[in-house]
Amino acid sequence: MDATRHSGLILQALGAVALLAGCASTGGESTNAITPTGLQTEETSIPFAHLDQSIHDWKANGQEGLWVQDGRRDWYYAKTLGPCYGLDWAVAIGIEPKGSQLDKFGIVTVPRERTRCPLSSFVRSDAPPSLRKDSDAEAGKAAPPATNPPG
Repeated sequence: MDATRHSGLILQALGAVALLAGCASTGGESTNAITPTGLQTEETSIPFAHLDQSIHDWKANGQEGLWVQDGRRDWYYAKTLGPCYGLDWAVAIGIEPKGSQLDKFGIVTVPRERTRCPLSSFVRSDAPPSLRKDSDAEAGKAAPPATNPPG
């Protein structure tokens, strides 16, 4: 092999490595993910007795996981095994349960991106922060601030 062809192959290989490094995740953390609160330690599941009634709502947490609300309006947090490309801006997701329930062995899919994201954890959780009612704000609305009587 001549020197020009050999150096061309080396440059192509280095270019491929640089492209892959550019796609690498920053420590597995998305910059817009927040730390979920109220997480239980015990793994749990949502049974799929009636698939159309089992999941009521969901909200992505960057590319790191998502909150899932079941038909009884209880919230859960599903952490993905790694970053889930497209989850943070998805308008629809798919859920592939293993068997007849969604648990830590399930898979979340982002159809538009053709991404399949295995779960590593599925636990009960508080509602996502954007949907939580701030008790102080609610208390302030319920009772107007006290005023000093004229005197």
